[in-house]
Amino acid sequence: MRPVNRISRRALLRGAGTALALPLLDAMIPPFARAAAVNAAAPTRMAFLYVPNGIVMEEWTPRTGEGVGEWHLPETLPRITSAIAPYRNELMMLSGLDCNGGRALGDGPGDHGRAGAAYLTAAHPKKSAGKDLYAGISVDQVAAQALAGKTRFASLELGCEEGIQGGNCDNGYSCAYSNSISWRTPSTPNPPEIRPRAVFERLFGAGEIERDPVKRARKEKYQKSVLDSVLQDAKRLERAVSTSDRRKLDEYLYAVRDIETRIQKTESESALDPEMDRPSPSVPENYNEHTRIMFDLMATAFQTDSTRIITFLMAIEQSNRAYREIGIADSHHGLTHHGGDKEKIEKCILINQYQIEQFAYFIDKLKSTKDGDGTLFDHIMVNYGSGLSRDHDHDNLPTVIAGKGNGLFHLGRHVTYPNETPLANLHVAMMNKMGIPAETFADSNGKLGYLSDL
Repeated sequence: MRPVNRISRRALLRGAGTALALPLLDAMIPPFARAAAVNAAAPTRMAFLYVPNGIVMEEWTPRTGEGVGEWHLPETLPRITSAIAPYRNELMMLSGLDCNGGRALGDGPGDHGRAGAAYLTAAHPKKSAGKDLYAGISVDQVAAQALAGKTRFASLELGCEEGIQGGNCDNGYSCAYSNSISWRTPSTPNPPEIRPRAVFERLFGAGEIERDPVKRARKEKYQKSVLDSVLQDAKRLERAVSTSDRRKLDEYLYAVRDIETRIQKTESESALDPEMDRPSPSVPENYNEHTRIMFDLMATAFQTDSTRIITFLMAIEQSNRAYREIGIADSHHGLTHHGGDKEKIEKCILINQYQIEQFAYFIDKLKSTKDGDGTLFDHIMVNYGSGLSRDHDHDNLPTVIAGKGNGLFHLGRHVTYPNETPLANLHVAMMNKMGIPAETFADSNGKLGYLSDL
């Protein structure tokens, strides 16, 4: 095969029934005006990672200066955030932001339902356990609409815990409020997909997961031949590109194979123990493995420019998950109603710490995944946080921004904003850095200072 001069950014490796998106290769970039072409081909991405049930803020907030302002992040961070200390020069921790929509505002109890629904919408959800849901359009969906048509998927909504979308979950608030942070319209939540196999097949064009075990076994046998046909296409492509591109392609295909192998391993374990209570054969019982497979899938989706916007619900609000991986058999939600019990508070700290360790894995993954002339970490904004702080409050929300966002952030700092600064101000700033000229969003009331030198 004669070497090709250029490949489309949307080129796919094709097999029978499969279309495998490609990472950014040198052959996709015009030889002239390379810097501008690379920047255009490696756009800014945006991800929101949400953890539920609040944070023990005394072990979250960096020990820096007092009052409003900005300070360099110290080498040592508190226990909960210690896992991200090695990246302190490549992230920001923000204090003082609140989400007024999560407060009662006369509606009484229901902080969990409101926290999840308000986090990305900055709206006060209607207190309803019926079908008359109403919150707001979430920032990820506003951004997805603005970037419509630029990627295969306008956005992806992922998660690690199954939740129902009907019924009363929190003092008269529908479970849909607790179980979704992404809202396509004020009355339409986007429930997260928690099944790694379903995400894998969506990204790589194999269709919806088959639940019937006989049909699934037949389909999996067929899919092996599909993968073989894609690999044949990959070999033809390798002969037509540079040594550097062949290396990138090999690394990418290895990563895809690794994800698929881990999903298959989970499914095999599930088949050996059919009594195990799982929402899907592809969902690992181990939280650590589940989050990491999902993070790897997210990185692949960004790397192939399949989407530029992802929300990830690491657990649902009011989650009763027990974190046996770290020796905690108690319900997370139950522990947060600790009444000052030091043993329960300690367990909450350990859970908060464990969750942010998964975030640190994602940072590592982004930093090691090549994208254009840099890595995915160079071209992304990741917002890690919760709609609740300590004692189920909605002010001073725990917020981290990681990723260089194509050079648009001044990192390595702890920034404290005045009390009652809307979280929606951050949403506006993130959209602006995606190239979306939003002036306001929900209850935003101005520009958010200190985010960059620009």
